[in-house]
Amino acid sequence: MTQMGEKYKCNICGNEVVVAHTGGGTLVCCGEDMSVIDKGYTCGK
Repeated sequence: MTQMGEKYKCNICGNEVVVAHTGGGTLVCCGEDMSVIDKGYTCGK
């Protein structure tokens, strides 16, 4: 599950994303799962 504020990077093309909304599943780019590069923060909800 992705968490708000986490940063992900594609190990193939270098694309980076920051999660704006918590959600299920995995982030995929270039046909591969993206790697977490920063765990982000929690908002206390």
